[in-house]
Amino acid sequence: MPNTLLVAVVSLVPLSFLTSPLRAQAPAAQTPARPAAARPEPQVQWQPLFNGTDLTGGVKVGAEKWEVESGEIHGSGLTKEYGYLRTDKEYKDFEMSLRFKCESNGNSGLFFHSDFKPGTADVSKGLQFEIDCTLNHPTGGIYGDGRNWIVWPSADNETVLRPRDWNDLQVRVVGNRYVARLNGVPMVDFTDPTPKSFDGFISLQLHAGGAGNMRFKDIYIRDLSQR
Repeated sequence: MPNTLLVAVVSLVPLSFLTSPLRAQAPAAQTPARPAAARPEPQVQWQPLFNGTDLTGGVKVGAEKWEVESGEIHGSGLTKEYGYLRTDKEYKDFEMSLRFKCESNGNSGLFFHSDFKPGTADVSKGLQFEIDCTLNHPTGGIYGDGRNWIVWPSADNETVLRPRDWNDLQVRVVGNRYVARLNGVPMVDFTDPTPKSFDGFISLQLHAGGAGNMRFKDIYIRDLSQR
């Protein structure tokens, strides 16, 4: 549910008027302006967000525990508050790929366009791709920005999740279009009609309640931001 770092993505399409002599002197119809052509995406390569050794490039938010074990980021709850591991730079548009594993029933998420109130783990803006290894909870769905659930996967996809094994999550955020694939299966492809956040940190989350116990690895990103 609500509110965390590094996290992930992989790869992921545009769709007459006749005039008669009797109206020859009528004002000419205005030709509608053509929409501006979309800028081509930057030709950038995938880059690691996690080096497999330490938390370089990550910033801890809150009092929960984030450490590196056997080439994996291990996040564990110490308090009953939220905890995050965010990037040290902001991203507007991006593709991300990562692997996650739940070691308890705690809830997690991959936040984007996020930020926090100074000195706290209170999210001030941003959305999250839900990560929850309890079946019938909508992993891959999108929640946040004070709007609660925005979109969630079909119930037919609930069994795509591997509750106690590694899962592959790929996400794509370009403008107000958000796409998520879980273990190779499309989960959501949503164009937000009323977006509130457009730029910010990417954060991995440990949900409040002290039950968080998550592992992440193989975190890569393509920064498509054009500012």
